[in-house]
Amino acid sequence: MSKNIVVAIDGYSSCGKSTLAKALAKKLHFIYVDSGAMYRAVALYFLRNNIDSTDHAQIEEALKNIHLNFHSRDYETHITLNDEEVSEEIRLMPVSEKVSEVSALREVRREMVKQQQRMGKSKNIVMDGRDIGTAVFPDASLKFFMTADPKVRAERRYKEIHTKNPEITLEEVFENLAHRDYADTTRTESPLVRANDAIILDNTNLTPEQQLQFALDKVEPLL
Repeated sequence: MSKNIVVAIDGYSSCGKSTLAKALAKKLHFIYVDSGAMYRAVALYFLRNNIDSTDHAQIEEALKNIHLNFHSRDYETHITLNDEEVSEEIRLMPVSEKVSEVSALREVRREMVKQQQRMGKSKNIVMDGRDIGTAVFPDASLKFFMTADPKVRAERRYKEIHTKNPEITLEEVFENLAHRDYADTTRTESPLVRANDAIILDNTNLTPEQQLQFALDKVEPLL
């Protein structure tokens, strides 16, 4: 390969972005960067430390104390917040309810984009998120924009978190996703929008294996 390849995967919540990104990175032997986990980890820090999302000075100070790292274990990517493993805690509902608010903050997005761009400078990576193909890597080698029927997305998310949070209802999950969609697409700072050159991947009726093959067929010419 003459230069590093960046595959950007954007799309709505619970569309299977991370499932595809992990599988694609593993198949290609690329590095997987979960940008959503980064914003979730920041949201967790804000919750734990009662950071006021309207206090810009407090936000700036908090960001100086947030150190995120990714590491692989058992072929899975894990994230640490100030050297603490938080991969499971960031998926719980309190963080899910906070993450859209936190990720809309200009200071937070600028800091995370800086960290993400550093990761993509010298490695072949697959990164998923909301603005990877538009704000983080507008010149990415390949861009996907994932979508799926809202009801299907809610059912997938419900199955994912119900074992950890058995009191949650499907209706609550559906409402949370609807709220996040609205927040993600209407925020001022780097809203969720499909890049003009992104390939649409609607996986409503696709299996994980089928969507992986779809993506591999598009990446193959770049290798």
